[in-house]
Amino acid sequence: MKNDSPQNEPSKDTSKEKSSLVDKIQELGQSNVPQPGDSNIHVLPIIGQVEGHVQLPAQNKTTKYEHLIPQLIAIEQNPKIEGLVVLLNTVGGDVEAGLAISEMITSLSKPSVSIVLGGGHSIGVPIAVASNYSFIAQTATMTIHPIRLTGLVIGVPQTFEYMDKMQDRVINFVTRHSNIDEDKFKELMFDKGNLSRDIGTNVIGQQAVDCGLIDAVGGVKEAMSKLNELIEENKGNEQQVIQ
Repeated sequence: MKNDSPQNEPSKDTSKEKSSLVDKIQELGQSNVPQPGDSNIHVLPIIGQVEGHVQLPAQNKTTKYEHLIPQLIAIEQNPKIEGLVVLLNTVGGDVEAGLAISEMITSLSKPSVSIVLGGGHSIGVPIAVASNYSFIAQTATMTIHPIRLTGLVIGVPQTFEYMDKMQDRVINFVTRHSNIDEDKFKELMFDKGNLSRDIGTNVIGQQAVDCGLIDAVGGVKEAMSKLNELIEENKGNEQQVIQ
């Protein structure tokens, strides 16, 4: 006789726990994942290549700009979030997508801090400087080079004029949101002796700070400390406006 007793059926909660455990093992390779507490700070990782209008191959590690933009809007609208940490380890990517992300970060009403970990190359440079304060790890690198076009390039004056204007957008953004002046940034961008078989410059850790591109050398501890300081300042300014 078939026993349809509920006691013999696995509970839904147990099934969910097993499924969650399997997901953690598949995604992270471990079963125990530290859970963040109720934090007033949102962490936004930008890892791999910044993907824009063209979908990159499946083997590429990418950060899709259509995923980041709704998150940035949600950060601005959520009253519980008081600050943003941007973690960067990117090789660069789509110029317009990178500039769009940079403009959104810099236009947030809430304080933001960025940390360059590993690398913040190419279009990762304006994203790194878009925050209120920027840090770079001691061993992290940033590659500054001219804009490149992929695919079919039509060799007419209009194409070069378009590239020049796009490059000016990047230069203007970086110089407006960091302590590096335009001449110095262009010098690094067009240097012929720094990169093998290419023009540009690779700055590492303290070098990025010395040239005025990044504010300070530091990691997670320094970034969190600075962000909490900026949050307190922001709260003080808001109270003054209310009074």
